[in-house]
Amino acid sequence: MSSPLYEIVELANGDVVLQRADEQGEPLVSIRFSTESLSYMQQGKFDVAKAMIEAGMEAASDLADEGMEDFMGEFKDNETPVYH
Repeated sequence: MSSPLYEIVELANGDVVLQRADEQGEPLVSIRFSTESLSYMQQGKFDVAKAMIEAGMEAASDLADEGMEDFMGEFKDNETPVYH
């Protein structure tokens, strides 16, 4: 089974979104910049949005890792966890 592919695209309304490459379902992340922030970024809007999405994915991964460590910490050293 292959992993789903994702893409970062700019929608017609100017929002930058992370969506599945097959475009099925709603975007996973949507970023809308104010007019004032766009004036500061100028041509860097897409680069800033990409950096924001990458930082969010990294933070989500770290939180998931912490959750697994907490889960595994519930078992004693000589116990083997059983997954159902």
